This record gives sequence, structure tokens and C-alpha cells, in this order.
Amino acid sequence: MLYLRKGWSKLPYFTSQSQPSKKVSILVAARNEEENIGRTIECILQQDYPQDLLELIVVDDHSTDRTAEIVRSYAGQGVKLLQLRVGDKLNSYKKYAITKAIDAASGEIIVTTDADCRMGPKWVKTVMQYFEEHDSYLVSSPVIYSEEKSFFEELQTLEFLYLIGLGAAGIGNGNPTTCNGANLAYRRDVFFEMGGFKGIDNLASGDDELFLHKVAEKYAHKIGFCKSRDAVVFTDAKPDLASFISQRKRWASKSTKYKDKKVVALGVAIWLFNFSFV
Repeated sequence: MLYLRKGWSKLPYFTSQSQPSKKVSILVAARNEEENIGRTIECILQQDYPQDLLELIVVDDHSTDRTAEIVRSYAGQGVKLLQLRVGDKLNSYKKYAITKAIDAASGEIIVTTDADCRMGPKWVKTVMQYFEEHDSYLVSSPVIYSEEKSFFEELQTLEFLYLIGLGAAGIGNGNPTTCNGANLAYRRDVFFEMGGFKGIDNLASGDDELFLHKVAEKYAHKIGFCKSRDAVVFTDAKPDLASFISQRKRWASKSTKYKDKKVVALGVAIWLFNFSFV
């Protein structure tokens, strides 16, 4: 990791002596992730959180590889598998996958992450401590690129820093703007109160930021950012320019739904500033 090993070491840890009391359902939507899903499941199964209060649901989103087979091999450890069979009728399979998983979930708190993520054993416990001490309705936590294999991936790590900072600053100022679905937690009842993804389900992206905006319209004061190293989720940068551009096009598609266009302008300005260094 190019930039955050020193920077994050200076951040205050979130610490608490409170004991977990809420059941958590961790949801992972996966499509053709046979190379990654096993490692992600192992990280989640190793969480320092009461097993009777932890549920893992993986939704296989029309995979054509061994993703479902790998997930099924963890059934004996309580991992639940849902498989989508809805054809080519939806604009956002991920939102549909998350909705189906939430319908099947039994946890009071929903935590979403991605099938190519890694996290430390205190991840869930740290996020939930923040949840309970602040009586939060939605909590965003850091996502960091790691294990970079090239200079291009290191540049992405730097570029991704502004997204983390922008999201944390907005939440801290009472004006939530951005977050990342690879490390997002919210109350299940609030999801249903907001109507789930209704109104934003026509976009391929937006299961994170656009849902954040829905919650912020009514409960901005109940949204928090868990600034702790133990709450970090690690993922991978894109290996080449084509996949990077494809990702950013998907992310940009949700900006058309932003009610506050100043957020779009700020994001473009910071991106151009970062690009100028190249």
C-alpha cells in the first residue's frame, strides 16, 4: 500500500468495552468470483464476533464458474447461498441480489461487502461498537486498495484516497455524499422504511451512495463514519486501463441521480486535480 500505512497509523482507534448485542447479517453479491470468494468467506468466518449473532449470506449472481460450488462447500459452517435465476431483465442485478438477501436475512443490522474483499478479525465488532455507541442508522467505513502489483494500481490507490476522505468529511459535516458498498452497514428496518432501492433500481450502480442519500434525507444525523484501522476493508485496484474506465463509467452513471449537483462538481474537480499529476 503506497500511502496509508503511515497516515492511518496516526488515526485514533475506535475502542469500546461494550459487548455485542445485535445480530448482524453480512451480505455478499458475487458473480464469477471463484478466485476470490473463498478468501472473503474465510475472513468473515474468522470474525471476533459471537457466532450466534453473525449470519453470512452469499448471493450467486448468475455465475458461470465455480462460485456457487465454493460457497456451497461452506454450508456446514453456516454460510447461506442464494442463487439468482432472473434472466436478462434487470438493469441492476446487484441491487436485486442485495434485496433478496435482505428479505432472507435475520439480522437487525445489514452489512454489505464484495466478493473480492479482505478484512481483519475485528472488522464486524468494531463497526458494531460504533453502531451501538452512536445509535446509528447507517455507518460507512473505510475501503482501501492493497496488494498493488503495478505503478498503475498504486496510482489508483492514491486516487481512491480522495473518495474515502470526501465521504468521511461529508458525513462528519452532517452532509453525507459518498460511501462504498464494500464496507457499508445499516439497520434492516431503515432499509424497508426507505423503500429499499425503489427509485434508484434503474441504474447499474448506486446500491451504496444513492441509498445513502435516501437515508440522509431523513436521518442525516444518524449516519456515521467509523474511522478505525480495525474497520478497514481491503480490496484490489483494477489491473488495466480498460477495466478501470469500465468501473468509473459505472460509478459515474449514478451521478445523474444526485440531487445536489455540487457533489458532482467537487468530484470532477478533485479528479482533474489528481489527473494533473499524471
